[in-house]
Amino acid sequence: MTRLVGAASTVLALLLSLSASCAKDQSIRRAATGAQEELSPTEAADIAEEAYIYAFPMMENYRTMYTQAVDRTAPGYVAPFNELVSKTELLGPEFKEIVRPNNDTLYSFAWLDVRAQPIVITIPEVKDRYYSVQLVDMFTHNFAYLGTRATRGEAGSYVVAGPRWEGSKPGHAKGVFRSESNFVYCIIRTEVEGPDDVAAVVELQKQYRLTPMNVFLGRSRVPVATGITFPGYDASKAKSASFIDLLNFLLTQVVIPPEEEELMARFDGIGIQPGALSASRGLSVELRNAIDEGAGRAMVSLERAAAEPSELQEITVRADHGWEGIDGLFGPGEAMRSKYLVRAFAAMMGLYGNDAIEAYYPFGHSDAGGDPLDGSKHDYVMRFEKDEMPQVEAFWSMTMYSLPDQLMVANPIHRYSIGDRSKLEYGEDGSLTLYVQRASPGREKESNWLPAPNRPFSLQFRMYLPKPEALDPLYLPPPVRVAK
Repeated sequence: MTRLVGAASTVLALLLSLSASCAKDQSIRRAATGAQEELSPTEAADIAEEAYIYAFPMMENYRTMYTQAVDRTAPGYVAPFNELVSKTELLGPEFKEIVRPNNDTLYSFAWLDVRAQPIVITIPEVKDRYYSVQLVDMFTHNFAYLGTRATRGEAGSYVVAGPRWEGSKPGHAKGVFRSESNFVYCIIRTEVEGPDDVAAVVELQKQYRLTPMNVFLGRSRVPVATGITFPGYDASKAKSASFIDLLNFLLTQVVIPPEEEELMARFDGIGIQPGALSASRGLSVELRNAIDEGAGRAMVSLERAAAEPSELQEITVRADHGWEGIDGLFGPGEAMRSKYLVRAFAAMMGLYGNDAIEAYYPFGHSDAGGDPLDGSKHDYVMRFEKDEMPQVEAFWSMTMYSLPDQLMVANPIHRYSIGDRSKLEYGEDGSLTLYVQRASPGREKESNWLPAPNRPFSLQFRMYLPKPEALDPLYLPPPVRVAK
């Protein structure tokens, strides 16, 4: 089923920091049922820290799913499972529900329940614009893509199956994507050339379809998923020892890969067992305090990573002249498994990012002299030499966000981003100069003007389908210089 709506809510993942609490210096009996081994408070806190980092992205993903597809009373509720919803408006400064939204694409999205049967995604041929279909499992792994890059924009139907499905690909389907979880987030991004192009994209969105497998095969018998009770998401409990109850539920909805069995055995020591939905109620005060301490330490680790991402050895970070680019935050399970701190850091910064091969996002925070960008103090210019242009197969853009709210900026010309789809004026030598400032640089330069607020701001560069040379080394835009 497909439904079109206006600017709908999307929940980004951010948690408040926790204060570490000290556990008493005494032995704690192992939480696993029947086990007699004892853990010290330090050992229990260490396990809890590791488990919380493992669980954090899964819990944040669940919070989004619960809000958008389960809790019909939530302000952010969107639609039931297996119903595709499409936004029909480009986002602008009036949209305040998430930070750093994009102004490049229209979104379509759905939460898929693939417990009883697969869901078939059908896409028309799309050759005249960029689009992507991103499939995310409950671990937050990007396990499959369709679209301009992944399937060359060709029309087709693709089966999205759960981990326990034992069927085979129907002859008239082009492929099968197997999720390691019972629930999947489907995110479709479709390029918009500009405000006048929105209507054409909306017509295209109407051709995106989700179909249950039995309907796709023309069968009348409908498989029924076994009953499930979704636990409510409680932010305060998710930041305490009670997080193990939510994790124990989530572990029943995924398949644990063999390489994580040893990890699960270690987590068992503090009561983490798939299906033990009330494990935290039986915790002693000492064990609960130790788990609280471990969860608090985990959040400190995430905040430290946010302050200094270059300290994460499993990602690539390049920073220079006020710009910073990161690769390795998102990817498929085979790339992200065991990178638990990276996975949690990515969820903390913002869920559902693309693999860098699909889209790469350097961001600018300082001018060439190292001072924070501030439209109340300076006008700025950016000059791209001909050989410094972003190397992309699709398109690039740069969006303005005011600080500290990280929202788009209202301005007289209603321009919130600028890029190669804009009507830019290039120099005779092939160079490009952009003007980033509060007031107009003059009518003859307005085609290259990105309006800034009368306050601090930051810039987000987006490169869709970056070429290999843009990722090795990571491309950074030219410095933002104070105008003379």
